[in-house]
Amino acid sequence: MANFTRHIVDRESYFGSRSTWLVVCVTAAFSYLVPKLIGALTSNPQTVWPLWPGCAILVTGLLLVRISVWPVLIAASFAGFALADSQAGVPLSSIARFIPGNTLEILISAIGLRYSFDGVPRLNSVSALGKYSLFAVILGPLAGAFFSAHGIAHDYWTGWKIVFLSEVLAFVTLTPALLSWISEGRVLTRQSRAHRLEGGMLIAGLVLASSIVFTLPESSRSPALFYTLVPFLLWSALRFGWLGVSTSLVAVTFLSIWGAVEGRGPFSKMVPLTDPVPLQMFLIFAAIPFMVLAAVSEEHEQAAQEVRESELRFRLVSNTAPVMIWVTGSDKLCTYVNQRWLEFTGRPLEAELGYGWTEVVHKEDFERCVKTYSQAVDHHQSYGMEYRARRHDGEYRWILDTGVPRFNPGGSFAGFIGSCLDITDRKLAEEALATVGRRLIEAHEEERTWIARELHDDIAQRIALAAVELEQYDPHRADAMPGPPDFIRRVCQHLVDLGKDIQSLSHRLHSSKLEYLGFVNASKSFCRDLSEQRKVQIEFKHSDIPSAMPKEISLCLFRVLQEALQNAVKHSAVQNFTVEVHGTKEEINLSVTDSGVGFDWHDAMDRKGLGLISMRERLRLMNGELYIQSEPGRGTTILARVPHQQEHSSMGVAG
Repeated sequence: MANFTRHIVDRESYFGSRSTWLVVCVTAAFSYLVPKLIGALTSNPQTVWPLWPGCAILVTGLLLVRISVWPVLIAASFAGFALADSQAGVPLSSIARFIPGNTLEILISAIGLRYSFDGVPRLNSVSALGKYSLFAVILGPLAGAFFSAHGIAHDYWTGWKIVFLSEVLAFVTLTPALLSWISEGRVLTRQSRAHRLEGGMLIAGLVLASSIVFTLPESSRSPALFYTLVPFLLWSALRFGWLGVSTSLVAVTFLSIWGAVEGRGPFSKMVPLTDPVPLQMFLIFAAIPFMVLAAVSEEHEQAAQEVRESELRFRLVSNTAPVMIWVTGSDKLCTYVNQRWLEFTGRPLEAELGYGWTEVVHKEDFERCVKTYSQAVDHHQSYGMEYRARRHDGEYRWILDTGVPRFNPGGSFAGFIGSCLDITDRKLAEEALATVGRRLIEAHEEERTWIARELHDDIAQRIALAAVELEQYDPHRADAMPGPPDFIRRVCQHLVDLGKDIQSLSHRLHSSKLEYLGFVNASKSFCRDLSEQRKVQIEFKHSDIPSAMPKEISLCLFRVLQEALQNAVKHSAVQNFTVEVHGTKEEINLSVTDSGVGFDWHDAMDRKGLGLISMRERLRLMNGELYIQSEPGRGTTILARVPHQQEHSSMGVAG
């Protein structure tokens, strides 16, 4: 009940008040004028008109107005019915029998249709036609005929058949035509002139053919003439839908009834028309197939329109997508590629369809690519593969191709759809990362090798030598000197030197001074220790360095200083070096300078020396930069710059 009330309320505002009363007036007028017109066309008072339009017209009017107006509209229309029937000589007893039957029929039809449809019923689908037929063609006429049968004939069942079929014929032909013109009439006026001209030619041809079939004298008619109507009804159903076929059926119905009343055409033997059942059965069963055909045709057209719109949306989305999209059929042949694909290959669409897309695949990847795709299609399985494809400029780029199977609504295999993404930059990044990782491992191993060599070849040997010398000393010997012998002093010196070297090695691996004394003091200590160890002169200068330097920045600059200064001492072939560190509001600058032999730094970077890579990568993590100024024979200057503010760096720098 709640749903019914909601549907009723939703329709309340379909027409404004002015239009509502216009519908009331027109419906009431037709309720009187149409029966009067029928009476004027009927010369024989015994004639029973095969189609009673009153209820069909009234139900149409009820579907167009607010439910609150229904009592007024029903009363006005019934007054028109009664007035026309009384003027035509219908007994008052028959009129009295018609009123309850017509009331029940109208309410069942109008309420059922109002509940079943959201707005004016549109019979453009089989389901809509089925709902309309249930209430307006079956239930309503059945109820109306039950009460009105005695008003048309003395035999109840004869009267019941005539009333039932008269109402059914009206609801099959007249009401659909009225509803179609109300809901589709404006659409037709917006159609092209050629389409409207086609509709006019259809109606003219149908009226002409119907006039010939239903108005020829009996001696001139032939049963084969009925078939002349079929092409026109097919034409109207397939080209103009339910508007066209309902309009055509109204024309055929009224011309056939007029011919039968006038004693012409195939139903001329029924004059006077006291038993119109054969004519009614003919018209009803002729109309229903074409109504169904029109509904099926419009359903198919709507489905085709939805497919076209869906395809249009798909093409719009795919052509604006940042990836290359392709579609293939069940025969493995490519049927569509998007604009991005065409821009990548620089070829026309026709060249990519079928197997044309394989022409841009690198010859070394061709066989593997085609095999992977074919196997996926054969087994209806998703796949992903990488291969090289030729871009429009001739460069081969790495492509990540991913495809998934498509299936029709019935479950049958329809083909594949997939996307391609240019992953060349990712490939290069992976290779660079792999190279860095490999070189880091190599550097790690080299560091281990160096530590092992220092421990084995230097420190271990010196410890062994000190142990041997200590074993040679025996204080109980007769010739022992009263004071410490010279070799004891030498051993002590060896141990002191050994302790310094172990400390230097420890500082190289991890400087505790950097953590406790800060960058400036740790750097100054490192320069002093290296100067004493290597017997060189290192001048250290600093200015405007903040005392609270972030740990990651101080560690980065300290490692760059270690690497740059040790390389300079090792390779420059000079004894004097300068280290300068100064700060500004924006950054900290470090420079290591020597006047030695220099080197070709472009060649060194191309050879990917570990020292330069290590310094560059450390600075890059801190958003810093590395500059090298060096030429053979003109010395070298290593410049490092690190900004104070770190925009992004969640990664620490290992010590």
